Parts: sequence; C-alpha cells; structure tokens
Amino acid sequence: MRILITGGAGFVGSHLADRLMLEGHEVTVVDNFFTGRKRNIEHWIGHPNFELINHDVVNSLMIEVDQIYHLACPASPPHYMYNPIKTIKTSSLGTLNMLGLAKRVRARLLLASTSEVYGDPEEHPQKEEYWGHVNPIGPRACYDEGKRVAETMCYAYAKQDKVEVRVARIFNTFGPRMHMNDGRVVSNFILQALQDEPITIFGKGLQTRSFQYVSDLVSGLIALMNSNVSSPVNIGNPEEHTILEFAEIIKSKIGGGSVISHVQAAEDDPQKRKPDITKARSLLNWEPKVPLDVGLEKTIQYFRNELNATKGTFQPNARKQIPGSE
Repeated sequence: MRILITGGAGFVGSHLADRLMLEGHEVTVVDNFFTGRKRNIEHWIGHPNFELINHDVVNSLMIEVDQIYHLACPASPPHYMYNPIKTIKTSSLGTLNMLGLAKRVRARLLLASTSEVYGDPEEHPQKEEYWGHVNPIGPRACYDEGKRVAETMCYAYAKQDKVEVRVARIFNTFGPRMHMNDGRVVSNFILQALQDEPITIFGKGLQTRSFQYVSDLVSGLIALMNSNVSSPVNIGNPEEHTILEFAEIIKSKIGGGSVISHVQAAEDDPQKRKPDITKARSLLNWEPKVPLDVGLEKTIQYFRNELNATKGTFQPNARKQIPGSE
C-alpha cells in the first residue's frame, strides 16, 4: 500500500514507519520537525519505497495514498503548552486537511487520539463509552480539547462524506527515540536517575498511570487501521502503577545516588489513568506483549547511550516534567 504518516519523524511515528517499511509498503513521512527529528528516520532516506516531506499539516497537502496515519501533534505537555495556539491549529486545521485529503483520494484515515480526551476521569478504568471530565479552559485544554474536536471531525466526515476513519485513544507510551527534553514521566525519571539527580514527583505520587512499550502501540495501530472497527478504541496497557511506584522501579533498576523528591502538585493532573482494553482484545485480537521490565531495560539503555553521545551538551534544566504526559 501507499501509506502516509503525519508526524512520522517523531517518537511513535518513526517506529510505525519502520514497521510499515519492513512490511514492504510505500511510506511517505510528513513532518515539520517541531518535535520530530530527522535522525529517527534517516536510515530509510534513499530507499525507493520511502519519501520524506518537510511539511506542516496546518497547510493542505496533495498526495496519492491508500492509508493515512495522522499522528502529527506535539504529545508531551511542555511541547504542546509551549505554543497552545499552534497545538490547537494542528489538531483542528491539520485534521481537517488530512480528512479532506482522505476524502479526495478515498483513503482510510487513522487518528492518533489520546487518553487525555477522558481528562481527570470519574470512571475507572476508562472505557471508550466514557465521555470524559475535561477542563476546557485549563493549561492542558489546547491538547485535550484539540484531540476531542479532532475525533468529532473524523465522525462528521465519516457520516457526511463516507470517509473511512479509525480512532485510536493512545495511553502512556515509552521507548527508544523519546526526546530527552520532552518532559514525560518515563524520560524524566530515567534521565534523573542516570545523572544521580533527585527524581521529582508532583504531589504525593499516588496518581496512577499505565505504561505501554512503543512496539505494542505500533502493533495496535496497525491492527486497528486494517480492521473493520470504526468507533474509538483504547490502545494501552492496563497494568497500573502509582507514579511513586514507577519512580521506585526505575531507581532500583538504575541504582546510583538519586533520591525521590516531592514537589507541589500540578494543575489538572489526572489522578487515575488505566485503559479498559476489552474492545481491543475482542475486536482486534490485540493486547500488550512487552513486559514493563523488558521495555524499561531497552529504554534505559537508549537514554544511557544518548547521554554518552551528548556529554557536555545536554542541559537537564531544559526539560520540565509535567505529570500525566504520555
């Protein structure tokens, strides 16, 4: 197939590109490199089945494809809150443009939505039927509400113009190629522990998250794209840990002199995050396979290599963790 991946030079997008290339598809990656990095996909440059386009999805795109994986949007809070208007434009205008493309060329579109559409949930675990509990004017609203309206757009195009859409609600994901300064829980804790810095936890650390390894997410996205399931599907790991437990796991794996430090709780920090994946199991025959320990070992080694490669140039103060980031 001819497959377009928006945001394909990012953390998740580049792993998806790898899998689709290895399956023999023709893959076009579109990225404006706001958070994506060319190094994530440079090993495919020059391959006859691969094309890289430096393009912002806020602007329309003319290309012939069979499938569109629409991943373009900053996904970590420091990145999406750095320019909230740009984030809103990417989720709204960018999604409109990709749906317009899908309509013109009769392609199927998969939207990379998020567990953040559930906000600080009053239902636990979160099922796809839950409508969410989101603050529409809070600091995270540019991302949360942007993804919610992107889902709305998908189903408007499906109903009115018969565009085939798939919606993946992605829960916290980690793995190699995460940006060192993205402020996500996993990358922050690992980097802090590797550098013997305090591992900083917002509040008491009793808020929970469920972490999946990136290869499991990629498998889930491909399974959903190629299924007949048009309604939203949770793609995540139901294995739930408190942030404090997670910090202790990483500290024990890395060792060193890091101590766990508590700082003031952040605004609109979701207190519970755990997917109900009954739908993915029954309709996609998908569930996460990679144990947390295995995924963490690979991710720790990746960041250890990154630190060695950037010794003397990496500035840890540049990253700012905001809890709940995916």
